Amino acid sequence: MARLETVPAASARLLLLEAQGLLADPARRVTPASLYRQIERMGFVQMDTINVVARAHDHILFSRFDGYRPRMLEKLLARDRKLFEHLTHDASVIPTAWFPHWRPRFDRYRRRLAARGWWQRRRVDDPEGVIRHVLERIRSEGPLMSRDFEHRGSRERHFWWGWKPQKTALEYLWWTGELAVARRVNFHKVWDLTERVIPEDQRRALPEEREHLEWACREALARLGVATRVEVRQFFEAVDTDAVSEWCRGAAQRGEIVEVLVESADGSKPRRAWTLPGWRRRVARAREAPGRVRLLSPFDPVIRDRKRTRRLFDFEYRVEVFVPASQRTHGYYVLPVLEGDRLVGRVDPKLHRDRGCLVVRGPWWEPGVKATRTRMRALDEAIDRLALQVGATSWELKL
Repeated sequence: MARLETVPAASARLLLLEAQGLLADPARRVTPASLYRQIERMGFVQMDTINVVARAHDHILFSRFDGYRPRMLEKLLARDRKLFEHLTHDASVIPTAWFPHWRPRFDRYRRRLAARGWWQRRRVDDPEGVIRHVLERIRSEGPLMSRDFEHRGSRERHFWWGWKPQKTALEYLWWTGELAVARRVNFHKVWDLTERVIPEDQRRALPEEREHLEWACREALARLGVATRVEVRQFFEAVDTDAVSEWCRGAAQRGEIVEVLVESADGSKPRRAWTLPGWRRRVARAREAPGRVRLLSPFDPVIRDRKRTRRLFDFEYRVEVFVPASQRTHGYYVLPVLEGDRLVGRVDPKLHRDRGCLVVRGPWWEPGVKATRTRMRALDEAIDRLALQVGATSWELKL
């Protein structure tokens, strides 16, 4: 067997950062068109309810555009319908052009939920009736929120966060593709029939199985730069690992991708992975990482996979939101500090909206990273930009 080429960890980092838009100039002009292109380039943008500093999707886009403002994303979602909300590994904003590739997922969710006795465990009398009632009201009344459905009975605290039956029905209908998120009000979903949210051409198209597999693997690999088969599978969570392995073998035989070894920055053994041909040329063409400090969201796609983050950046990271306060190492909502193409430290911010002040604890620098005047000035500038983006009128750094 031919000897595999080795991709240095630094090159793998550059390929990932370039694919995810973190090598582009963040001071460039942002328009609806450029914002859409960036999201398509990234693949999707994760959403999350936590709002310590900013919503996850907004913070992720702040990191790529200094001039980004949340209303720009709202326009693409709620008015232009160029994006839609659904699940990848979690709730995400996704290009509507890819909606057909979510139809197999809707069928999969429907089968899995039915097989698990999903409604039975909810102890709901006549669950199908609840679904019909919710669907009929939205069909006749138009977009509705969960709060528009009254429920005076008990709620099961051990399953699905204590949701009332109607809320559970709304989520079920969303998971299975019958409802879509038309817009949000104070981050609460406003539901409508999918046929009234998603354009007909995307809504009716259904890719064949091979076409869907090709899309899921090729698009994931393009957005990761270089990736193991598990990383390819985990990107969209659209197909299983065996199917990814089958696609990789076939694509490699056709010369469409190449198998490589990826070095690890943390000293662990190299990993067998896949990349598109010409990776050396892409690394050579990649622009140098912007020479500034950026504070990444805990949900940024560059650090979403903690194992990959450790291997490529030699950076150990975990979200401590669900860790008891006494057991946290750094804080509740810790942000990795990106300097060029390296993760060099972390800070723990909190936006005090009542007084318009962004308070930042830290920084904690990685071993061997010195708090030079230049680095501290760059950190101050990064905090200043974040404060401006989230509407804070002042900020404090608590060392």
